[in-house]
Amino acid sequence: MTDTYKLYGQDISLFTGKARAYMRWKNIPFEEIRSTMAEYQATIVPRVGYPIIPIVVTPDDETLQDTTVIIDWFEERLGGPSVYPDTPKQKLAALLLEIYGDDWLVIPAMHYRWQYNHDWAMAQFGKNAMPDASEADQLALGEKLSEKFRGFCLPLGITDDTVPAIEKSYETLLQDLDAHFAVHPYLFGTRPSIGDYGLIGPLYAHLYRDPASRDIMEKHGPNVARWVERMQTPPEPLSGDFLPDDEIPATLLPVLKRMMREQLPVLSSTVTHLEKWFDDNPEADIPRGIGFHEFSVEGVTGTRVIMTYTQWMLQRALNFYRALDGADKNAADDLLSKIDGTALTDIHIRKPVSFENFRLVRGF
Repeated sequence: MTDTYKLYGQDISLFTGKARAYMRWKNIPFEEIRSTMAEYQATIVPRVGYPIIPIVVTPDDETLQDTTVIIDWFEERLGGPSVYPDTPKQKLAALLLEIYGDDWLVIPAMHYRWQYNHDWAMAQFGKNAMPDASEADQLALGEKLSEKFRGFCLPLGITDDTVPAIEKSYETLLQDLDAHFAVHPYLFGTRPSIGDYGLIGPLYAHLYRDPASRDIMEKHGPNVARWVERMQTPPEPLSGDFLPDDEIPATLLPVLKRMMREQLPVLSSTVTHLEKWFDDNPEADIPRGIGFHEFSVEGVTGTRVIMTYTQWMLQRALNFYRALDGADKNAADDLLSKIDGTALTDIHIRKPVSFENFRLVRGF
């Protein structure tokens, strides 16, 4: 047995980018193994039960799946500097921004990949799946594999009607983040947080690494591109500090306000719909999606799939908030007021979910 971990993933994979960035900053010894078709059949599906990346295999042969689970597993065992702030406002904001990246920014990530980088991404899928095949065979397979991922665009609410608003929102977000990263290396100072790792998935694997999307990022947010590079290749692992006095930089407020404006209504609706689904389906396994609900971006309304996993992410932030009291709760409430997020406190999850054995299960 060695002390080296194995990370199974792909450069093109959104969530592999999140796990890789964390493991590099945490200075974890790991070997990255490309998830070819052969690796899916030989390793990933036998361990997890279905095809998904990334996964981490520990030196003790334990399998970890889901980037939040992976990060928390290492945080609990390795010690050292943590990516979780220990003050109320910064930790709440970091947990919220992880949800924002993991769930909401998947919308522009998928749009820009398949609208602006279609042929390049299709070729990448083929090369990753069969690296030793001929170019013609790679392209044929890439076209077949990418069809599944292109098909996610419509359920995510990416339509001819919503695309202009999605692009306006994303490019304005880039400008807001650019102003922040012009002053601060990371979201909350000189150390990356769990919020940084939420954002890095879509902002690296799709929106920086895909060539046409990188041009857009360089145009609207060159400092965001430099942040992406720092996140993927940390100049000083296990270093840096969060800002003193639980400071939330003023440059971060527009980003958090955008999240509250666009995503918070969807988070609340998700909880409501999932509770009803539990009542209507008392014995069923929890699916990834349970129908559709409305969302609004830049004044344009669309419909998107109700993602059950999103409630599990939201629970983390709400559980942290509800455990606060006294001055800490007052500080968190002050932050929510400043970012137009007080409606978050009105969300009550009566039927929580848990993540066990690589799947969502009922937590009640």
